[in-house]
Amino acid sequence: MTKHKTGTREEWRAARIELLAAEKELTHRSDELAQRRQALPWVRIDKPYRFDTDGGPATLPDLFAGRSQLMIYHFMFGPDYKAGCPSCSAIADGFDRSVVHLANHDVTLMAVSRAPLAKLQAYKKRMGWSFPWASAFGSDFNLDFGVGVTEAQQRRSDGGEYNFTPQDEKAVADSGGGDIGGAIAAGVGVDWPTFFRERPGMSTFIRDGGAVYHTYSAYARGLDGLWGMYQWLDRAPLGRNETGFWWRRHDEYDKR
Repeated sequence: MTKHKTGTREEWRAARIELLAAEKELTHRSDELAQRRQALPWVRIDKPYRFDTDGGPATLPDLFAGRSQLMIYHFMFGPDYKAGCPSCSAIADGFDRSVVHLANHDVTLMAVSRAPLAKLQAYKKRMGWSFPWASAFGSDFNLDFGVGVTEAQQRRSDGGEYNFTPQDEKAVADSGGGDIGGAIAAGVGVDWPTFFRERPGMSTFIRDGGAVYHTYSAYARGLDGLWGMYQWLDRAPLGRNETGFWWRRHDEYDKR
């Protein structure tokens, strides 16, 4: 017999209507936060970043593909990785088919990683994705936008930052990542310090008056809303119900 609270249909409906009020309040609050994101000051980008794309070498303005807005998912795929991060891969599964809709609303959505382009292309083919994916190999792009650290930073206990918070990179590197972090690192074919030189995040940009401006970035739990799998689980009877590293790349579940 279930240990969860049970009740009549009438009791459920009353509780659901009470919850609906809280959900509507959260929706309105989310709308307010979206407006605050859009009201952030824009920061002009003059640094000449270079990327490798399917169409050849590209600048940051080139990544807009003729549109006025650019959204970049900072996909964790370092130069030494053998495969992309499984968490980033799950997020990419969710946004892959949104690209065409956003493109028809003046927004280019793409991924950028530090791995060489050939690695990204091979993994993209394996996963069956169609979104544009650029390589920032040899560029400062990841470092400048808070999604990468250097080996030198990992040897120090000061100067690190992630999600706008100071971070002891040496302590993080020496931690081994715990059971979940270690398992994910092993799954991409590298050790923990190498794996965690990459960080997940997203950044947005706009072209206005011939200039490019950085408008927004989010990291860590700030990406929850982009991880579609979790939005569904938050509405499932048992919620996230996690006890460890349970998710896999979508072509690996039948191998368990």
